[in-house]
Amino acid sequence: MKEEKKREGERKRKEWEEKLASVTEEERSKLIESRKGMRKERMEKRSEERGKKIQRLNEAKEKGQNIVIDLEFSHLMTASEIHSLVQQIMYCYAVNGKCETPGHLWLTGCKGEMESQLNRLPGFDKWIIEKQNGSYIEALQDRKDNLVYLTADSETVLDDLDLSKIYIVGGLVDRNRWKGITMKKAQEQGIQTAKLPIGNYLKMSSSQVLTVNQVIEILLKFLETRDWKASFFQVIPQRKRFEADSEPNSEAKSEEHQGEEAGGGSEEED
Repeated sequence: MKEEKKREGERKRKEWEEKLASVTEEERSKLIESRKGMRKERMEKRSEERGKKIQRLNEAKEKGQNIVIDLEFSHLMTASEIHSLVQQIMYCYAVNGKCETPGHLWLTGCKGEMESQLNRLPGFDKWIIEKQNGSYIEALQDRKDNLVYLTADSETVLDDLDLSKIYIVGGLVDRNRWKGITMKKAQEQGIQTAKLPIGNYLKMSSSQVLTVNQVIEILLKFLETRDWKASFFQVIPQRKRFEADSEPNSEAKSEEHQGEEAGGGSEEED
Protein backbone atom coordinates (compact mmCIF):
# COMPACT_ATOMS: atom_id res chain seq x y z
CA MET A 1 0.00 0.00 0.00
CA LYS A 2 2.89 2.34 0.80
CA GLU A 3 4.52 1.58 -2.55
CA GLU A 4 1.23 2.13 -4.37
CA LYS A 5 0.72 5.45 -2.56
CA LYS A 6 4.26 6.49 -3.48
CA ARG A 7 3.71 5.61 -7.16
CA GLU A 8 0.41 7.49 -7.18
CA GLY A 9 2.13 10.56 -5.68
CA GLU A 10 4.86 10.42 -8.30
CA ARG A 11 2.29 10.09 -11.10
CA LYS A 12 0.32 13.12 -9.89
CA ARG A 13 3.50 15.13 -9.44
CA LYS A 14 4.59 14.32 -13.00
CA GLU A 15 1.16 15.27 -14.37
CA TRP A 16 1.34 18.57 -12.45
CA GLU A 17 4.80 19.39 -13.80
CA GLU A 18 3.73 18.54 -17.36
CA LYS A 19 0.66 20.73 -16.99
CA LEU A 20 2.74 23.68 -15.77
CA ALA A 21 5.22 23.21 -18.62
CA SER A 22 2.44 23.31 -21.23
CA VAL A 23 0.98 26.73 -20.31
CA THR A 24 2.11 30.34 -20.36
CA GLU A 25 3.84 32.04 -17.43
CA GLU A 26 0.66 33.91 -16.52
CA GLU A 27 -1.47 30.74 -16.58
CA ARG A 28 1.18 28.93 -14.57
CA SER A 29 1.00 31.55 -11.82
CA LYS A 30 -2.79 31.27 -11.70
CA LEU A 31 -2.62 27.49 -11.46
CA ILE A 32 -0.09 27.64 -8.61
CA GLU A 33 -2.16 30.21 -6.68
CA SER A 34 -5.31 28.15 -7.21
CA ARG A 35 -3.58 25.04 -5.89
CA LYS A 36 -2.32 26.93 -2.83
CA GLY A 37 -5.87 28.11 -2.14
CA MET A 38 -7.28 24.59 -2.39
CA ARG A 39 -4.57 23.26 -0.07
CA LYS A 40 -5.32 25.99 2.46
CA GLU A 41 -9.04 25.15 2.36
CA ARG A 42 -8.28 21.46 2.97
CA MET A 43 -6.05 22.29 5.93
CA GLU A 44 -8.70 24.60 7.42
CA LYS A 45 -11.36 21.90 6.97
CA ARG A 46 -9.14 19.30 8.66
CA SER A 47 -8.45 21.69 11.52
CA GLU A 48 -12.18 22.33 11.96
CA GLU A 49 -12.95 18.59 11.91
CA ARG A 50 -10.20 17.96 14.46
CA GLY A 51 -11.66 20.62 16.74
CA LYS A 52 -15.14 19.06 16.52
CA LYS A 53 -13.69 15.62 17.21
CA ILE A 54 -11.92 16.87 20.35
CA GLN A 55 -15.14 18.52 21.51
CA ARG A 56 -17.15 15.30 21.00
CA LEU A 57 -14.57 13.19 22.85
CA ASN A 58 -14.44 15.64 25.77
CA GLU A 59 -18.24 15.61 26.00
CA ALA A 60 -18.18 11.78 25.98
CA LYS A 61 -15.68 11.91 28.84
CA GLU A 62 -18.28 13.76 30.91
CA LYS A 63 -21.50 12.01 29.90
CA GLY A 64 -20.79 9.31 27.32
CA GLN A 65 -20.90 5.52 27.51
CA ASN A 66 -17.85 4.17 29.36
CA ILE A 67 -16.14 1.23 27.63
CA VAL A 68 -13.09 -0.49 29.14
CA ILE A 69 -10.50 -2.54 27.26
CA ASP A 70 -8.97 -4.91 29.82
CA LEU A 71 -5.25 -5.24 29.07
CA GLU A 72 -4.36 -7.54 31.96
CA PHE A 73 -3.89 -10.52 29.63
CA SER A 74 -0.71 -9.27 27.97
CA HIS A 75 1.38 -11.88 29.81
CA LEU A 76 -0.55 -14.58 27.92
CA MET A 77 0.31 -13.16 24.50
CA THR A 78 3.37 -13.13 22.28
CA ALA A 79 4.98 -9.85 21.19
CA SER A 80 3.33 -10.14 17.76
CA GLU A 81 -0.08 -10.72 19.36
CA ILE A 82 0.43 -7.68 21.57
CA HIS A 83 1.34 -5.71 18.45
CA SER A 84 -1.88 -6.91 16.80
CA LEU A 85 -3.92 -5.81 19.83
CA VAL A 86 -2.20 -2.40 19.83
CA GLN A 87 -3.23 -1.97 16.19
CA GLN A 88 -6.81 -2.88 17.11
CA ILE A 89 -6.79 -0.33 19.94
CA MET A 90 -5.53 2.33 17.54
CA TYR A 91 -8.38 1.46 15.18
CA CYS A 92 -10.89 1.64 18.07
CA TYR A 93 -9.75 5.15 18.95
CA ALA A 94 -9.94 6.28 15.32
CA VAL A 95 -13.45 4.90 14.86
CA ASN A 96 -14.61 6.39 18.15
CA GLY A 97 -13.30 9.81 17.14
CA LYS A 98 -15.39 9.74 13.95
CA CYS A 99 -18.63 8.85 15.76
CA GLU A 100 -21.24 11.54 16.26
CA THR A 101 -21.97 10.01 19.67
CA PRO A 102 -18.63 8.54 20.78
CA GLY A 103 -18.06 6.52 23.89
CA HIS A 104 -15.40 7.19 26.51
CA LEU A 105 -12.66 4.57 26.23
CA TRP A 106 -10.58 3.22 29.09
CA LEU A 107 -7.36 1.20 28.87
CA THR A 108 -6.75 -0.60 32.17
CA GLY A 109 -3.89 -2.87 33.14
CA CYS A 110 -1.76 -0.88 30.72
CA LYS A 111 1.82 -1.77 31.63
CA GLY A 112 4.90 -3.69 30.51
CA GLU A 113 5.25 -4.52 26.80
CA MET A 114 1.69 -3.39 26.15
CA GLU A 115 2.38 0.07 27.55
CA SER A 116 5.68 0.29 25.66
CA GLN A 117 4.06 -0.50 22.31
CA LEU A 118 1.15 1.88 22.92
CA ASN A 119 3.55 4.69 23.84
CA ARG A 120 5.27 4.24 20.47
CA LEU A 121 2.06 5.14 18.64
CA PRO A 122 2.26 8.69 17.19
CA GLY A 123 0.21 11.07 19.33
CA PHE A 124 -0.81 8.43 21.90
CA ASP A 125 -0.02 10.80 24.76
CA LYS A 126 -2.69 13.19 23.40
CA TRP A 127 -5.47 10.61 23.11
CA ILE A 128 -8.63 11.59 24.98
CA ILE A 129 -9.05 8.34 26.92
CA GLU A 130 -8.42 7.00 30.41
CA LYS A 131 -5.09 5.17 30.74
CA GLN A 132 -4.59 3.16 33.91
CA ASN A 133 -1.66 0.95 34.91
CA GLY A 134 -3.87 -0.73 37.49
CA SER A 135 -6.92 -2.91 36.90
CA TYR A 136 -10.44 -1.64 36.27
CA ILE A 137 -11.36 -2.96 39.74
CA GLU A 138 -8.83 -0.55 41.26
CA ALA A 139 -9.66 2.36 38.96
CA LEU A 140 -13.44 1.98 39.34
CA GLN A 141 -13.79 0.46 42.79
CA ASP A 142 -16.50 2.95 43.77
CA ARG A 143 -18.55 1.83 40.73
CA LYS A 144 -18.00 -1.92 40.96
CA ASP A 145 -21.75 -2.62 41.00
CA ASN A 146 -21.99 -1.04 37.54
CA LEU A 147 -19.19 -3.07 35.90
CA VAL A 148 -20.35 -5.50 33.19
CA TYR A 149 -17.84 -7.85 31.55
CA LEU A 150 -18.81 -8.76 27.99
CA THR A 151 -18.16 -12.45 27.39
CA ALA A 152 -19.76 -15.05 25.13
CA ASP A 153 -19.83 -17.46 28.07
CA SER A 154 -22.38 -15.36 29.95
CA GLU A 155 -26.00 -16.50 30.18
CA THR A 156 -27.22 -12.88 30.23
CA VAL A 157 -27.99 -11.38 26.82
CA LEU A 158 -27.35 -7.66 26.46
CA ASP A 159 -30.60 -6.10 25.26
CA ASP A 160 -29.58 -2.45 25.53
CA LEU A 161 -26.67 -0.25 26.60
CA ASP A 162 -27.09 1.56 29.92
CA LEU A 163 -25.17 4.81 30.42
CA SER A 164 -24.84 4.05 34.12
CA LYS A 165 -23.00 0.80 33.30
CA ILE A 166 -19.34 0.38 32.40
CA TYR A 167 -18.82 -2.32 29.78
CA ILE A 168 -15.55 -4.27 29.78
CA VAL A 169 -14.03 -5.94 26.71
CA GLY A 170 -11.24 -8.48 27.21
CA GLY A 171 -8.07 -7.42 25.40
CA LEU A 172 -6.88 -10.84 24.35
CA VAL A 173 -5.69 -11.98 20.92
CA ASP A 174 -6.02 -15.66 19.91
CA ARG A 175 -8.59 -16.32 22.58
CA ASN A 176 -9.10 -19.86 21.32
CA ARG A 177 -6.18 -20.84 23.54
CA TRP A 178 -7.91 -19.40 26.63
CA LYS A 179 -11.58 -20.32 26.39
CA GLY A 180 -13.71 -19.11 29.30
CA ILE A 181 -10.94 -16.98 30.81
CA THR A 182 -12.92 -13.70 30.91
CA MET A 183 -16.00 -15.37 32.40
CA LYS A 184 -13.88 -16.98 35.09
CA LYS A 185 -12.20 -13.67 35.87
CA ALA A 186 -15.53 -11.82 36.17
CA GLN A 187 -16.97 -14.52 38.45
CA GLU A 188 -13.92 -14.44 40.72
CA GLN A 189 -14.23 -10.64 40.96
CA GLY A 190 -17.96 -10.79 41.61
CA ILE A 191 -18.97 -8.51 38.73
CA GLN A 192 -21.83 -8.77 36.25
CA THR A 193 -21.44 -10.39 32.84
CA ALA A 194 -23.36 -10.20 29.57
CA LYS A 195 -23.00 -11.22 25.95
CA LEU A 196 -23.86 -9.41 22.76
CA PRO A 197 -27.13 -10.66 21.21
CA ILE A 198 -25.35 -11.92 18.11
CA GLY A 199 -27.19 -15.26 18.19
CA ASN A 200 -30.53 -13.46 17.83
CA TYR A 201 -29.61 -12.03 14.43
CA LEU A 202 -26.99 -14.19 12.73
CA LYS A 203 -24.88 -17.30 13.01
CA MET A 204 -21.11 -17.09 13.15
CA SER A 205 -18.67 -19.30 11.31
CA SER A 206 -17.61 -21.83 13.95
CA SER A 207 -13.89 -21.15 13.54
CA GLN A 208 -14.18 -17.39 13.76
CA VAL A 209 -14.14 -14.99 16.71
CA LEU A 210 -14.63 -11.24 16.93
CA THR A 211 -11.63 -9.01 17.40
CA VAL A 212 -11.51 -6.33 20.09
CA ASN A 213 -11.99 -3.55 17.55
CA GLN A 214 -15.05 -5.29 16.08
CA VAL A 215 -16.70 -5.57 19.51
CA ILE A 216 -15.95 -1.91 20.28
CA GLU A 217 -17.23 -0.80 16.87
CA ILE A 218 -20.45 -2.80 17.33
CA LEU A 219 -21.04 -1.03 20.66
CA LEU A 220 -20.35 2.37 19.06
CA LYS A 221 -22.68 1.61 16.14
CA PHE A 222 -25.41 0.63 18.58
CA LEU A 223 -24.95 3.89 20.49
CA GLU A 224 -25.73 5.71 17.25
CA THR A 225 -28.45 3.48 15.80
CA ARG A 226 -29.95 1.66 18.84
CA ASP A 227 -30.27 -1.24 16.38
CA TRP A 228 -28.30 -4.43 17.10
CA LYS A 229 -28.98 -6.05 13.74
CA ALA A 230 -27.75 -3.03 11.78
CA SER A 231 -24.71 -2.78 14.06
CA PHE A 232 -23.74 -6.43 13.55
CA PHE A 233 -24.19 -6.39 9.79
CA GLN A 234 -22.26 -3.14 9.38
CA VAL A 235 -19.29 -4.37 11.40
CA ILE A 236 -18.96 -8.17 11.14
CA PRO A 237 -17.31 -9.14 7.82
CA GLN A 238 -19.23 -11.43 5.48
CA ARG A 239 -16.56 -14.12 5.81
CA LYS A 240 -17.35 -14.46 9.53
CA ARG A 241 -21.08 -14.94 9.00
CA PHE A 242 -22.29 -18.50 8.66
CA GLU A 243 -25.94 -17.80 8.07
CA ALA A 244 -28.20 -14.80 8.62
CA ASP A 245 -31.57 -15.31 10.27
CA SER A 246 -34.60 -13.41 9.04
CA GLU A 247 -36.25 -13.22 12.44
CA PRO A 248 -34.51 -11.66 15.48
CA ASN A 249 -35.66 -14.41 17.84
CA SER A 250 -35.01 -17.43 15.62
CA GLU A 251 -32.82 -20.20 16.99
CA ALA A 252 -29.15 -19.41 16.52
CA LYS A 253 -27.74 -20.09 19.90
CA SER A 254 -25.42 -23.04 19.57
CA GLU A 255 -22.16 -22.39 21.36
CA GLU A 256 -20.02 -23.03 18.30
CA HIS A 257 -21.73 -20.36 16.22
CA GLN A 258 -21.95 -17.48 18.67
CA GLY A 259 -18.36 -16.35 18.36
CA GLU A 260 -16.57 -14.62 21.19
CA GLU A 261 -17.43 -11.19 22.50
CA ALA A 262 -13.77 -10.23 22.60
CA GLY A 263 -10.28 -11.27 21.69
CA GLY A 264 -9.96 -12.45 18.13
CA GLY A 265 -7.46 -13.73 15.67
CA SER A 266 -4.05 -12.21 15.23
CA GLU A 267 -5.03 -10.47 11.99
CA GLU A 268 -4.93 -6.70 11.86
CA GLU A 269 -8.52 -6.03 10.96
CA ASP A 270 -9.74 -4.39 7.74
